[in-house]
Amino acid sequence: MDPASAVPLGDQIAASVRGAIAAGTAAPGDRLPAARALAGSLDINVHTVLRGYQRLREEGLTELRRGRGAVVVELPGSQGRARLPQRVGELVADARELGLPEDEV
Repeated sequence: MDPASAVPLGDQIAASVRGAIAAGTAAPGDRLPAARALAGSLDINVHTVLRGYQRLREEGLTELRRGRGAVVVELPGSQGRARLPQRVGELVADARELGLPEDEV
């Protein structure tokens, strides 16, 4: 988490979970940390964590289950979908390294 980043903390949490899914360290059926526990460990507001978890739910990567919290789901193509933001970032970095203008990328 980078509090100085322009990216909202909730989005950073969602990106971290996406990365874990893409890397295979978070598998279908795995429970995400309880929002209160994660907020406490990161010293942020619990609603910030919940916003990140809600974004993941909207993207179809997790589902919220009463009594179980947020759980990673198995969806066709979900791991590929989770990797897309990382791959786009790599594309942009490669294009910048090559000196390509943004409109060409």
